[in-house]
Amino acid sequence: MIGLAVADLPRSFDIYRRLGLDLPADPGQEQHHEITLPGGLRVGWDTLEVIRGFAPDFTPGTGGPSLAFDCGTPEAVDAKYTELTEAGCTGESKPWDAFWGQRYAVVRDPDGHGIELFAALPG
Repeated sequence: MIGLAVADLPRSFDIYRRLGLDLPADPGQEQHHEITLPGGLRVGWDTLEVIRGFAPDFTPGTGGPSLAFDCGTPEAVDAKYTELTEAGCTGESKPWDAFWGQRYAVVRDPDGHGIELFAALPG
């Protein structure tokens, strides 16, 4: 399971719905939510309020693992980068043609979690 600590569950859900994850439009009063991806990997969201209930000194930070999403085409990487930065993500690496054969970009969600966007380059 991959766990994400977030300050604002609806805001986080909005970002990850844009990446194709099946998340409710309105989490209501939920403070924890999990989904299971094809293949069995679970992704969970916990609000800072919940985490601080058992870890009072928890301070969110940057770094750690990133979630990577295949956008299908190089043009889709550019479009998704623009969409996510306009929705509140911070651009960390603008789309570029990487030497390993992918169009590649990185953003940070509003809570600082890394999101990698990629697609195979033609050829």
